[in-house]
Amino acid sequence: MAKIAKRVAKSRDGIDFDKAYTLGEAIQILKDRSSVKFDETIEVSMNLGVDPRHADQMVRGVVNLPNGTGRTVRVAVFAKDAKADEARAAGADVVGAEDLVEIVQKGEINFDRCIATPDMMPLVGRLGKVLGPRGMMPNPKVGTVTTDVAGAVKASKGGAVEFRVEKAGIVHGGVGKVSFDSSALEENVRAFADAVNKAKPTGAKGVYVKKVSLSSTMGPGLKVDLSTLATA
Repeated sequence: MAKIAKRVAKSRDGIDFDKAYTLGEAIQILKDRSSVKFDETIEVSMNLGVDPRHADQMVRGVVNLPNGTGRTVRVAVFAKDAKADEARAAGADVVGAEDLVEIVQKGEINFDRCIATPDMMPLVGRLGKVLGPRGMMPNPKVGTVTTDVAGAVKASKGGAVEFRVEKAGIVHGGVGKVSFDSSALEENVRAFADAVNKAKPTGAKGVYVKKVSLSSTMGPGLKVDLSTLATA
């Protein structure tokens, strides 16, 4: 515990937590202060001026990060016959129909993302209580209920990140690893922020994006200057 506390203190030393750093500065600070033996995830958090209790203020979507996430994503696909074959050929890790529903109902969830063809949704709907709380329920709004299972599998494995606003009005997501080049991380952060901006709901009033911060798995959270997030 003392070692961890010392590491945390060192990672925070000299940082001005009242300052809004440029995106490039924030990324460099997190990269420079990474001292753990694993490749930390860089995460962006966006505080939005919405109240997700109202349906017209819900923010949800998916973004394909240009440089991937840096993590291996295991994908499950609920499909039959030719579509099941398509999913396997595209690299899906788990493919099934009724048999896969039974496996998931038992609590055996050996995947990170879930895709389904539209005809499978009456079956998959039974798994709402299992997949819903994990944020893994297939949804056409984020491209995980689709007839293009091959495209969805490839997108999921290539860097597709789903986002959904939480009760406090915060959207967050992993946008890469500390080992990524700074320029790759900047591109990913800007792509994420751009997708959240484009997902602005009709009911949002006043300032939409209030605050953005960047952090690493074991590092500090840094405020980011909003003006440096704009895409070119």
